[in-house]
Amino acid sequence: MATDTLKSTPGAQGGAAGGLRRLLLDNGALTALIVLVIAMSALSGDFLTADNLLNVGVQAAVTAILAFGVTFVIVSAGIDLSVGSVAALSATVLAWSATEAGIPVVLAVVLAVATGIVCGLVNGFLVSYGKLPPFIATLAMLSVARGLSLVISQGSPIAFPDSVSHLGDTLGGWLPVPVLVMVVMGLLTAFVLGRTYIGRSMYAIGGNEEAARLSGLRVKKQKLAIYAFSGLFAAAAGIVLASRLASAQPQAAQGYELDAIAAVVIGGASLAGGTGKASGTLIGALILAVLRNGLNLLSVSAFWQQVVIGVVIALAVLFDTVRRKAGATAPAAGASGGGKGKQALTYVIAAVVAVAVVGATSLLHNGSSAADRPKIGLSLSTLNNPFFVQIRDGAEEEAMKLGVDLTVTDAQNDASQQANQLQNFTSGSLSAVVVNPVDSDAAGPSVRGANQAGIPVIAVDRGVTEADTSALVASDNVEGGALGAKALAEKLGGKGTIVILQGQAGTSASRERGAGFAEGLKDYPGIKVVAKQPADFDRTKGLDVMTNLLQAHPDIDGVFAENDEMALGAIKALGSKAGTSVQVVGFDGTPDGLKAVRAGTLYASVAQQPSELGRIAVRNALRAVEGEKVEKMVKVPVKVVTKENVAGFEG
Repeated sequence: MATDTLKSTPGAQGGAAGGLRRLLLDNGALTALIVLVIAMSALSGDFLTADNLLNVGVQAAVTAILAFGVTFVIVSAGIDLSVGSVAALSATVLAWSATEAGIPVVLAVVLAVATGIVCGLVNGFLVSYGKLPPFIATLAMLSVARGLSLVISQGSPIAFPDSVSHLGDTLGGWLPVPVLVMVVMGLLTAFVLGRTYIGRSMYAIGGNEEAARLSGLRVKKQKLAIYAFSGLFAAAAGIVLASRLASAQPQAAQGYELDAIAAVVIGGASLAGGTGKASGTLIGALILAVLRNGLNLLSVSAFWQQVVIGVVIALAVLFDTVRRKAGATAPAAGASGGGKGKQALTYVIAAVVAVAVVGATSLLHNGSSAADRPKIGLSLSTLNNPFFVQIRDGAEEEAMKLGVDLTVTDAQNDASQQANQLQNFTSGSLSAVVVNPVDSDAAGPSVRGANQAGIPVIAVDRGVTEADTSALVASDNVEGGALGAKALAEKLGGKGTIVILQGQAGTSASRERGAGFAEGLKDYPGIKVVAKQPADFDRTKGLDVMTNLLQAHPDIDGVFAENDEMALGAIKALGSKAGTSVQVVGFDGTPDGLKAVRAGTLYASVAQQPSELGRIAVRNALRAVEGEKVEKMVKVPVKVVTKENVAGFEG
């Protein structure tokens, strides 16, 4: 079995300074976590509260469970890029089986877990017997699992069974079940790594695969089991995640595989294999959760959050290199009881120090008078789209005018990340919350948490399912889709062939706009839809998808895109045909979209006046805080903007 023990010169480590240096080197991740907790406590008075610390645990749970499974793979010198997609597939299988197929919930859970294990076994087979590099094998599974999730769900979220959704609840009204699941899975990981034959085999294979094979280990079969473990843990993570959101999201857990790998590496494991432990992985996941939670509370841009997390990962790997060169000793599997006792003592001392310092730091926030200015949190589904950027700009403009402190977060089209942000808002000292849901169903549990905390919530652009919102400030996406159909059909004279560029699968905006367009098109039987393809609300994907569609349908007469970004990509693909032989209609009325309308390449855009949505949302949030009457439904009219009226239009 390979270990990470390096020799060091006793003299160099002598004395108290040397002991402290070795303590810090041997427990770098723990040291970093303590420093982060102290720093966040000093910078934000909302961080060190019982509710917020429980939020950190909940937000770390899914990443940690995924990372525990990835730990097995990395210890054996492999990599697994598929865990996020496998998690989504497993949750989708469970939800579909228990609802659409009518399978008993217990069997549906077994089927979901089996799905994760099968995906892991396929990965292991491709790596062991197919001789594919782990990167390639698991990258292929990433795509396959995500695709199957979309196929099964037809791109739409599926409600989770109530009996399983309790995994996202709390015990006794305060202890989150996801945290308990995380702890159980962590203990299982520690047991497998430290107390079982397969755990010792992982270290041996990671240390030197050829030596492990020559010593009698059945390396190929061991790898099958290792990747099966990773699939099992991914399935568990997917079930916990879907339980939190009360629905299985086919696009859930995108990018989580990178967070899982980062947590393992930050926790002290080496990508070269042979080292790693469950406690380190847990600490790595907690570091990521503390970073995101604290940066949310400090109103740091989501874009900068990615920069910070990337820097932390790089520093973690750099620290591992320094630690090795300095002769720090990483604990090996099967370490002696004395070593484990010393390690436990280290954790106890670290906890005592952290509590003492954090407790002292918290005194800085006690007795300080609360700011007179109301504080409102705005959670947007994404800021990678001009429409939502305009909502933010309008909200910030109105907040400045009304003397309101506005905190803006970006969920990056990730329903679970938005759930985390809403939980952070709820545990903070905010007066009200404005939410633009990634998905109406998935936002429900988090908004209900704000309801229980007595925080008024305003929904903007999209409603929230099964939760109480003081107001919904929105345009009607269904009406807008119908207006788009009417505008395009009348421009084509009521006949012709068209293609539709759909938004991101599973989002309520795409569903509603598509449904409205289909309904509006019923009045024009001479219009034939020859193709529908998703381009994820993205301009580049709109360009690529439109280019591909033109190969199969070169003689189309029109294009309907469910947002302006995809429409602009389609215009680029159409070239000189745009605005002449092919008419394009977009949605949102973004600045670039209106510019294209003026130029005549985009025939029309169904404009929602996003800046006005943001302004009205903040205005109504302040009214709710002050106890004034707020209309439950505030409609902002949609307008079809063409070259004839674009000059007088203000978005």
